[in-house]
Amino acid sequence: MGVSDGVDEEMRVRGLVAAQGKAAALFEEVERRGLVVPGAGEREVSDRIRDLANEMFGTTKHWHKRIVRSGPNTLFPYRENPPDRVIGADDIAFADFGPIFEEYEADFGRTFVLGDDPVKHRLREDLAAIFAAGRRAFEADPDITGARLYAEVARLAAEAGWALGGWHAGHLVGEFPHETIDGAKTDSYVVSDNVHPMRRTDRAGRRCHWILEVHLVHERKGTEGAEGVDGADRAGGFGGFYEQLLDLA
Repeated sequence: MGVSDGVDEEMRVRGLVAAQGKAAALFEEVERRGLVVPGAGEREVSDRIRDLANEMFGTTKHWHKRIVRSGPNTLFPYRENPPDRVIGADDIAFADFGPIFEEYEADFGRTFVLGDDPVKHRLREDLAAIFAAGRRAFEADPDITGARLYAEVARLAAEAGWALGGWHAGHLVGEFPHETIDGAKTDSYVVSDNVHPMRRTDRAGRRCHWILEVHLVHERKGTEGAEGVDGADRAGGFGGFYEQLLDLA
């Protein structure tokens, strides 16, 4: 790697970390202003967060669809598009946004618990704890593959009494859109069949940087017609979401 390449990489790191810092500030303000509230529709809340990002940072572009989900809709993985739902008084909800700040992607997700349900509050606490444990596993293994990290996140979830809500637990991030990253899907995601080391360069010779996302679900047991995570047990299951940079802080 030449001097110019090193400078470019330093700029990329600064750009990604700064983008995440702005996303974190955005979500702190979302919570401070109480934008996720009972009686509001999910799309309404999504639009409020979009407008707040513009107000705070002049941000108008998002590199993936804006997601706000509540109640049973929190069971659905990213690719699904459940119908808009009004947030209830005792709900759990999460937001997953990908704002672009000065051409660098952020990818940030947090969960909001609106009532006193102890299981929902435990889920929210476990999201951050499992994210931190997943990051420690990544840091402890210089040769870790996407498959090994996915298995560890799944193990941590099961140990805490939850299931994973999606087919992957993270992905590459940078100056390019999520939907087309690095060509080969398995190479670009923290997923069970990605046997490639996560610490590597991409096809353009740039160092890979990663997002870790933890989507945990609580599935109601013994309910007639329960179909598992993708089928979404509509009779009382719910989930939560936590997402940010894995290898940079």
